[in-house]
Amino acid sequence: MIVRWTYRCYPTPEQEQALARTFGCVRYVYNWALSARTKAFQDGGRMSYADSDRALTLLKRKPETAWLNEISSVPLQQSLRDLQQAFSNFFAKRTGYPNFKKKGTAGSARYTRSAFKLSDGRRLLIRKIGVIRIRWDRNLPSAPSSVTIMRKPSGRYFVSFVVDVDIQPKEMTGRNIGIDFGISRLATLSTGERIANPKHGAKRAKRLAMLQRRLMKKQKGSKRRQKAKLAVAKCYEKISNSRKDALDKLTTKLITDFDVINIEDLNLNGMAKNHSLAKSVRDASIGVAVRMLKEKADKYGKLVIQVNRWLPSSKMCSECGHIVSKLPLEIREWSCPECGAIHDRDVNAAKNILAVGNTVAAHGFGVRDAMPSGMEPC
Repeated sequence: MIVRWTYRCYPTPEQEQALARTFGCVRYVYNWALSARTKAFQDGGRMSYADSDRALTLLKRKPETAWLNEISSVPLQQSLRDLQQAFSNFFAKRTGYPNFKKKGTAGSARYTRSAFKLSDGRRLLIRKIGVIRIRWDRNLPSAPSSVTIMRKPSGRYFVSFVVDVDIQPKEMTGRNIGIDFGISRLATLSTGERIANPKHGAKRAKRLAMLQRRLMKKQKGSKRRQKAKLAVAKCYEKISNSRKDALDKLTTKLITDFDVINIEDLNLNGMAKNHSLAKSVRDASIGVAVRMLKEKADKYGKLVIQVNRWLPSSKMCSECGHIVSKLPLEIREWSCPECGAIHDRDVNAAKNILAVGNTVAAHGFGVRDAMPSGMEPC
């Protein structure tokens, strides 16, 4: 399996300057090519990757842009490939129209095998950059096909290797689970287990607000403003790393303990448009958890099934199938008027997701069909 292994790296001050020039040239070429291709579309024509590649060669020969030759040509070519992939995703209706890259503290540059050399498995030499010091916490499993150097807004540098890894499937347990993701609780399992929402963003909200107030008071262009901006970026990075670490541990445990994981196909974008829920939805990072589950399921030979988002999982009794007409969000526990069963709202939803997911697995329905026959969306 082709995966990315990322390590922290520590370039020298001279290498930082060279990388800053590289990131700037990569951003310039990307924006230049995007502008040229957009203009071609507006004029009724078409500009392919090959056309932009030839135009880049001519651009580097012009006196006013001769500084593009100061860096390796490989990251510039890869920038055109990234733009081509962005347009492919746009025409396939997977994403929106490509955006221009903004100038900032972050940046990245990708090098293929012709522009880097890895000797002794640990000594990385980048063309026109030099040997970069890396903190190795594990040996690479195979020779990398490409290397990406990244600078985060916090000022930290990372190097990412694309390698081929032999992944062993995890042992089958014979257990299936239904999961109801939420905000007050991050996840509720059909077994009754409740996983609390860490709310990493809310925990650091006061400090983040204080750092942002300090930033707003600093004069633009001053060194103190740059220092305050760096502090804000570091706070954001801590929040992001905390979320990722918690979700990584949770999804790994679920993939290890269960063979089939049934979840709901939530409309997260629609939920984020609700101003009273938007901040909590983003803080919970349910979309990241779902993406991690799918990636790890493919990686380790497990299965993730998404049932229809219109399934009335919370309002349907998991014992008799009766559906109540209304169930406001503030009601967390309710009693079925037909069979008298008492339900925890989220546990009941997880049980219904599991039941419908088992039907999907048995009959091979698609995601949009993952609803019992005769049941209308409500």
